[in-house]
Amino acid sequence: MDALNGAGLGARRNEDIALDLLKFVAATAGVGKPAAPSTGFTGTAGTKPDEHVTQLLELYGRCLKAVEGEEATK
Repeated sequence: MDALNGAGLGARRNEDIALDLLKFVAATAGVGKPAAPSTGFTGTAGTKPDEHVTQLLELYGRCLKAVEGEEATK
């Protein structure tokens, strides 16, 4: 029974590390945050919430691949 419980720890651990990496990268790069309002002209319209989710999910996938040692391809 202990062997079965320990078997899933490696995968869960990688997922936790990838999630922490995602949080760090997203906070540092401002991924998933709406653009701050500014005066004057703006180049693009604000992104929609579903686009934010898509960006975060793609970033999580890349983080998980990096943690697992796989080469991230685009």
